[in-house]
Amino acid sequence: MNSTGEWAAPIAAFITAQTAAGIARTSIYTRRQHLQHIASRVPYGPWELTSDDLAGFMASQNWARETRRSRLTTYKAFYGWALKFGRIDADPTVALAKVKPGDPNPRPVPERVYLEALVRADEDERLWIDLAAEHGLRRGEIAVIHSHDIVETLLGYDLVVHGKGDKTRDVPLTGAMARALLGRVEAQGRGYLFRGDEDGHVSARWLGKRINRLLDGDWTIHKLRHRAATRFWVAANGDPYVVADLMGWASLAMVRTYVRLPDDRKRRIVESASRVPSLV
Repeated sequence: MNSTGEWAAPIAAFITAQTAAGIARTSIYTRRQHLQHIASRVPYGPWELTSDDLAGFMASQNWARETRRSRLTTYKAFYGWALKFGRIDADPTVALAKVKPGDPNPRPVPERVYLEALVRADEDERLWIDLAAEHGLRRGEIAVIHSHDIVETLLGYDLVVHGKGDKTRDVPLTGAMARALLGRVEAQGRGYLFRGDEDGHVSARWLGKRINRLLDGDWTIHKLRHRAATRFWVAANGDPYVVADLMGWASLAMVRTYVRLPDDRKRRIVESASRVPSLV
């Protein structure tokens, strides 16, 4: 028996509470998607689900470790809210083991894959690809770009990016991207640049799927952010602070997660440290 109907009202109430608490729109969207996913795949309503049921469901999913961590965070937020407001007597997530973060494994999209995707992409998709690959935006940040987020400065144009945790950051736009986005505003008027049915803008999930289909192999739009971070790091001569600022990270530890040290740099370091001069 499908239990989706039993989850609908609790999910709606939880989302309302999250919105009232000022949780970032991108986080709310993600949590709603997570809860709708489990609702469509378990035969129980949310208040009948036990710790064993949740553990069994998570064990049956072929998720990467970070995906597993993100889902558990959503479940804990949902059931923590339900316990606080008396909808349940016990939180089934308390008994679930923590999911440890994975070891850093940056995988920037290779240049060939990136360029071939651009060739296959339509006008919107090319903008999305370069907003991720050259400006470091997440798919949820791309989806909600509004005309008033494009700000003229003394040196060109910046984009006010609405990131995780309701935090904003300013990312300088390349000349080509600034012209493209301003041209779009001129053509369609002020408002969201990429319009759709998700509160007036495109769905971040749908946007991501479209880009993932264009990337050869198992590459994803998220790995385009790895490309951006790595290229920022190289251009900044290894300055982790400017990379973290551009990418929207509060912790410098994220640099290790996203930046892949270029092979030529590592090779030069090893050769320089060697007692035997290189013959190459």
